[in-house]
Amino acid sequence: MHGVRVVLIGGTSNVGKSAVAQAVADRLGFDCLSTDSLARHPGRPWRTPEREVPAHVAEHYGTLTADELIRSVLDHYERLWPRIEELITTRASRGSTGAGLVLEGSALRPVPVAGLKVRHTAAVWLTADVTVLRARVHAAGHYDTATTREQLLMDAFLARTERYQRLMIDAVDRLGLDRIGTGAGHTVADLAESVLAAVGAQDAVGRRAAGGCCDSSAPS
Repeated sequence: MHGVRVVLIGGTSNVGKSAVAQAVADRLGFDCLSTDSLARHPGRPWRTPEREVPAHVAEHYGTLTADELIRSVLDHYERLWPRIEELITTRASRGSTGAGLVLEGSALRPVPVAGLKVRHTAAVWLTADVTVLRARVHAAGHYDTATTREQLLMDAFLARTERYQRLMIDAVDRLGLDRIGTGAGHTVADLAESVLAAVGAQDAVGRRAAGGCCDSSAPS
């Protein structure tokens, strides 16, 4: 895509969007933002040295069923979409004036993104095998040494994460959009190169002339 000014990088939680988006932004000299900066849904339910799990986050993952969790996050993304669309439209319409934008986030859902009527905008979705997602969450939350309650919260988060990815992949493939697998052996630099290659080949938001490019390493 010639003259791209906005690159959208979607994907479920813990798939590696933030690192790849920053690498792409650095390569292009663009700003890098997350949709989380616009409005945040209950975050990751595990402790870190700098952060305890807020009570409302623990209650969210500890009391809602898997169906309720996915419905809650999808409703959140739907409410957030007008703000995302406004941001994309504003940044894409600047042309060569000011820095371009790499925007990443799970809130970049395939259907509304594919429906954008905005020039100079490209989109790619990142995916990961469920074993990779589980390993990343378990490592981040120190699952093996966590309490039973903490493990249950991580399990609920993972169930929602995996289900969201299945829904996302179904939509991406149905619409013929570009997705890239982030499996073992792929460095951030490699993935950034893959994103840039996909962006360069697109002639519409998320689409190449001959259809999307489902990476062979991506989960089906």
